[in-house]
Amino acid sequence: MWHDVRSLNATASGLMAAVVIACLASGVWWLSQLPMFTLRTVRVDSVHATGLQHVNKLTLRAGVVGRIKGNFFTTNLEQVRTAFEAVPWVRRATVRREWPDQLIVEVEEHEALGTWGEDGRLLSVKGDVFTANLAEADEDHPLPALDGPEGSEKEVLARFIELRAMFAPISLVPEKLDLSNRYAWTVKLDNGMSVALGREQDKTTLKQRVQRLVGIYPQLASRLQDGIDTIDMRYQNGLALSAAALVLPDDPHKPVKAAAKKAVKPNSRSTSSKIKQRQ
Repeated sequence: MWHDVRSLNATASGLMAAVVIACLASGVWWLSQLPMFTLRTVRVDSVHATGLQHVNKLTLRAGVVGRIKGNFFTTNLEQVRTAFEAVPWVRRATVRREWPDQLIVEVEEHEALGTWGEDGRLLSVKGDVFTANLAEADEDHPLPALDGPEGSEKEVLARFIELRAMFAPISLVPEKLDLSNRYAWTVKLDNGMSVALGREQDKTTLKQRVQRLVGIYPQLASRLQDGIDTIDMRYQNGLALSAAALVLPDDPHKPVKAAAKKAVKPNSRSTSSKIKQRQ
């Protein structure tokens, strides 16, 4: 008998606890629906102190606020973050609540370093590929053209930065860098010269080839003042080059001289020659 009484008491206690919990839950739900918790402000800030360069805060907020559902308690912050990150130029967004009726959104913008591929996309300084208005990106600085196989974005970015420093001693700037599907490198410089650097045999391959070119380039430039079209640095102890004004001597032991400038007839065509120079 006593066992039955204890069982009845336990059951009653359980029911009472369930009722209390249900009442509390209902009360909390009722409180959360009060008008004072309706979202009234969505504040957009920049992650960096420099502010936002390409994203207008008012336009950004207006474009996203209409898609935010719920109030201070029920809004899905992950959905809000995703909505902000879908806006062009937004790299990353973080969202948090601020009592009692605000959302604070901190936005980090992409910083474009150059274009990527042939479909109008951009590559950021952090190696992210994104889509935005190219005209807006051009306003900051001229954009070098970078390209490579899918997944090679960060590798191409790293090589571009390295090559920019390597060519600085001869005052040349890479404006195009391509990594082929066979993982061979070609860089075009701001003087119009294209340099084939080939595949990397080890970690020092590109560095050695560029240093060899930088060492001999002043001599080549002084002899070929009209400019060099292409240079192939894939030779172990030499190079090959082509230039429209290059003339090969009949005697291979004589030095190569640039052709004298002549008046170009309307229908004439320039020719190119190649020379392999062994060091």
